Amino acid sequence: MVITRTSRGHHRASAGRRRVAVGSLLACLLIASAPAASQTPIQELDAIIAVVNDDVVVRSELDTEIDLILPQMQKAGTPPPPRPQLEKQVLDRLILKRLQAQRARDLGIQVEEATLNEALTNIAQRNGLSLEELQATLEAGGIRFADFREDTRSQIVTSRLQNQEVVNKIQITDQEIDRFLERESSRLIEREQVRLQHILIALPENATPAQVQAAEAKAARLVARLRGGEDFAKVAAAESDGRNALQGGDLGWFEMGAVPSLVSELAFTMAEGDISDPLSSPSGYHIIKLNEIKAATPADVVQTNARHILVRTNELVSDDDAKRRLEQLRMRIVGGEDFATLARSNSDDTGSALKGGDLGWVNPGDTVPDFEEAMNALPPNGVSEPFQSPFGWHIVQVIERRNQDKEGEFMRIKAREALQRRKAEEATEEWLRQLRDEAYVEIRLDEDAQQ
Repeated sequence: MVITRTSRGHHRASAGRRRVAVGSLLACLLIASAPAASQTPIQELDAIIAVVNDDVVVRSELDTEIDLILPQMQKAGTPPPPRPQLEKQVLDRLILKRLQAQRARDLGIQVEEATLNEALTNIAQRNGLSLEELQATLEAGGIRFADFREDTRSQIVTSRLQNQEVVNKIQITDQEIDRFLERESSRLIEREQVRLQHILIALPENATPAQVQAAEAKAARLVARLRGGEDFAKVAAAESDGRNALQGGDLGWFEMGAVPSLVSELAFTMAEGDISDPLSSPSGYHIIKLNEIKAATPADVVQTNARHILVRTNELVSDDDAKRRLEQLRMRIVGGEDFATLARSNSDDTGSALKGGDLGWVNPGDTVPDFEEAMNALPPNGVSEPFQSPFGWHIVQVIERRNQDKEGEFMRIKAREALQRRKAEEATEEWLRQLRDEAYVEIRLDEDAQQ
């Protein structure tokens, strides 16, 4: 049994243990009260394999998650590791998902059914299927559509949570963009994106010299095996402690400026297929493979002329109040009333309210992600439904769009996007680590295996 705990997590854990104890006692009472001659078969209780703050993860959840992951690994051509290693990897993922779900619940983050249905429809369309065909395909592959639906809901909640807690708080200054372009503009155009694979040999906090030496030696052995021709994805799935191990260590595509700091220099010099030497960081030893390279293809910059109305929340104005007020304003605008007039008298963004809510020409990356996403989804003259950003609640109208073929402006936008992604990747990793460190986590996977 593995337990991690902080003082804050201990209080939550006590509630979790009481909940488990009461559940166990109730099960015993139910069994004891059953007639001895009853022919009703006794169902095996779902084993608890982890306690996460005041919640638990049970064996059936682990099995369901593995059933979802195995087809993904098969599609990616990644052989699964032995079952015990696979269960450990998947349980670690479930614990992080549970912690994020708990945090999202505390913050009141939810996914509307309409949003979930739209996401599922988009997934089906990207695969050239209708929603009904997607369901049939999943079921034929042994995946319950209800499980896939809830997994999609969880991913949307997690994305919203990370945007709220991490991404929307990231600030990129003009000075940072200038420095970035001075250092990396020419190389950014020459090599725009790289696809990386990753293996992590993790070290515990305050690792002993013996633990460091053992991790370094293991990393060196893995590098030798990989350079000797072993499949990176297979080795990653079996040996890596990283979050992407079950995807064969695939980290996906990175803009050059968004490559994690640890390998930002190597990403410019490694050739396709190269395997790095072991790289040391506080979290352990890392092995990187540069899988693919994409050259840049500059394109026109799409600018949006938009205007908005902002309602901020405070002690007197709740989220529901702000949303309801904006819904009423939107109905008046759709009914023919002038957006600019309503913005002047109702918007809490005093800077733009004086101009009828006009934001001028907006470049990609100029606004926070929540605002940009809502704006980009609109056609010209379209008015959004109320949506929330770190500044409050908005409705936005797109007046028109234009393409700007400006190389300098294009480069600044690419630089901003790269810096945003780099900071977001590093900040999210740190945020997840803090979330785990502040939680009470008790792992009982070994006990379940012994039973």
